[in-house]
Amino acid sequence: MNIKEVAKRAKVSTATVSRTINDSEKVKPGTAARVRKAIEELNFYPNTHARTLVSGRSRMLGLIISDITNPFFPELVKSFEDQAVERGQEVIIGNTDYNPKRMAGCIRRMVERKVDGVAIMTSEADPALVTELTRRNIPTVFMDTGKTGPHSANIRIDYAQGIHEALQHLFVLNHRRIAFIAGPMNLESARMRRDAYLSGLKSRGLSESMVEKGDHRIEGGAMAMRSLLKLPQRPTAVITSNDLTAIGALGAILHAGLRVPEDISLIGFDDISFAHLTQPPLTTVILSRTQLAVTAFAALEALIRKDGPHADYSIPTHLVMRGSTRAI
Repeated sequence: MNIKEVAKRAKVSTATVSRTINDSEKVKPGTAARVRKAIEELNFYPNTHARTLVSGRSRMLGLIISDITNPFFPELVKSFEDQAVERGQEVIIGNTDYNPKRMAGCIRRMVERKVDGVAIMTSEADPALVTELTRRNIPTVFMDTGKTGPHSANIRIDYAQGIHEALQHLFVLNHRRIAFIAGPMNLESARMRRDAYLSGLKSRGLSESMVEKGDHRIEGGAMAMRSLLKLPQRPTAVITSNDLTAIGALGAILHAGLRVPEDISLIGFDDISFAHLTQPPLTTVILSRTQLAVTAFAALEALIRKDGPHADYSIPTHLVMRGSTRAI
């Protein structure tokens, strides 16, 4: 099967078939629909390498995430890929596992595959590695860590908003011994959440902070919670850097013979799909993966098209109250 047979079936020139495959605006909608119908009927698969040579675009986008086992990220990947599929594009996924060496490998693979742009939805990006993308003028969208420029945009998550809402909720419930289980300190996003907790305590006149380090995974949350339970005065409430940490903390609390929220109130962050299935359902801070993915895709497309002024983008966070918090 070749492009000439498609042209014959659609009663157009081979040039028109080529333009349709490459989404050229020069092809009238009716003609393009006829060509696509012929492609489908003949089960024709365009040569992607040839398409790249003709259009200068690979029709491939890179998406780099931190941890594919964390339910937060598959939801993000799905929403981003949905946007791409609607526009006839492919997505290459890179999973760093919070490892700088794997991040380097992900970026190298994106460059080798000649992607049209990359969305880096993790905040452990090494500036030296990022320079490799910008040096090659590859449109890049960052989360939390990047700078706005001719070939780059940055999406800032308002972590502080959600953390402050969580603190205010606990404060109203009369909690004063409020602990925080942080994420890996090499992550800008984890540092932002911890700093929001510390500044929130200070603004409310609470000088005593209790911070334990986690790793954004269930076992890390359990270990950190066990450390908090050994304190001479254990906390009456705990805020965690993400929901997997909260789930681990919940398990440690129950294993110690205590109850949530009767003995300790617990708040997560992200609102992953499992958050409302825990017992009790988890009070948490929602960070919309759909909004993040749609924003990242739109920002990347604008950079690729060189469309309009460059700008920072912002994603809000808000507290969702369920059953894991109560007054004391």
